[in-house]
Amino acid sequence: MKLGILTSGGDCSGLNAVIRAIGLYAFENIKNVEIVGIPDGYSGLISGECFQLKRDDLNGIIDRGGTILGTSRQPYKMMTVAEDGPTRLQEMCANYKKMGLDCLFTLGGAGTHKTAALLYSEGCNVIGLPKTIDNDIFGTDVTFGFQTAVETATECIDRIRTTAAGHGRTIIVEVMGNKAGWLALNAGIAAGADMILLPEIPFSEDIVCDFISKKKAKSQPNGQRYEKPYNIIVAAEGAVLQSEYKFKKRDRAFVRVERGETTITPHLAEVIGERTGEETRSTVLGYLQRGGTPCAFDRMLSTRLGGYAAKLAAEGTFGVSVAVCGDKITFNALAEIAGKYKLVDPDGERVSMARGIGISFGDK
Repeated sequence: MKLGILTSGGDCSGLNAVIRAIGLYAFENIKNVEIVGIPDGYSGLISGECFQLKRDDLNGIIDRGGTILGTSRQPYKMMTVAEDGPTRLQEMCANYKKMGLDCLFTLGGAGTHKTAALLYSEGCNVIGLPKTIDNDIFGTDVTFGFQTAVETATECIDRIRTTAAGHGRTIIVEVMGNKAGWLALNAGIAAGADMILLPEIPFSEDIVCDFISKKKAKSQPNGQRYEKPYNIIVAAEGAVLQSEYKFKKRDRAFVRVERGETTITPHLAEVIGERTGEETRSTVLGYLQRGGTPCAFDRMLSTRLGGYAAKLAAEGTFGVSVAVCGDKITFNALAEIAGKYKLVDPDGERVSMARGIGISFGDK
């Protein structure tokens, strides 16, 4: 049996742990197995590149961030577009056959899964694994890489808090999360944020500024200890104003580009400063959230997901994506989850609990 592995889309912690688990399970349980790594995601499959992965290649990688296979982004919309010759999908299917693969493991997020579903529909045996720090893949409770990103973002916010407190500033911390706010929600609650802004809950500048002004008015001296009032706002990169929520994404982007911005964070910091008189700063955590050593939770989760995926291949179960349901590892049909997102429920338990302890979401 010949197995191929590729990692596609943005990197995250846990990718190497999954690769390791797939390989170890296969070497232990599948006779005459051969494993190849496909470099740089779907780009490698399009160009027909691969290299053999031996057992020794899996040593010492469970704690490594990034991916030993390399990764890249290939726009899903371009997969079936005829350019000068075959489409990218046709090239991938042809190279799958040339490589003699019996199964291809695709480690990636929502876009990766959509392309994986295309490959399966064209006759390629594919098994997907849910990777993203956004935790937004439909059909699974959690994705690998998410918990490490939450812990990294939380630690960064903790450090920023000391500066905010020392200077008496309002600081907006922008974290990743374009469509879904799981990272902002979890890191914000864990770091004790005063306000969390999510793509799923459009916010009002008036309500944000009013919240900050009222908090400042209520602040009192703390005995003999001198403390300046400060605020920590955690904002997902996809957070939107109530006034712009009705517009399409490209229209919102046009307005922001006109202001010289890509997200709402710098604009909001300027508005807060002007309206409340509070010294306000914004900071973007960016790629800090993607890299680094995976936490113990993600190492364990990645090992379980990778081993289970290899087991499915050995049993001949294809066209699926491995998933977490409660404490059980299971799978979903690619056709049923591709193109769907798991979003934060504005009325869900976590948001309700956060509101109950005084965290504002800028909407009421």
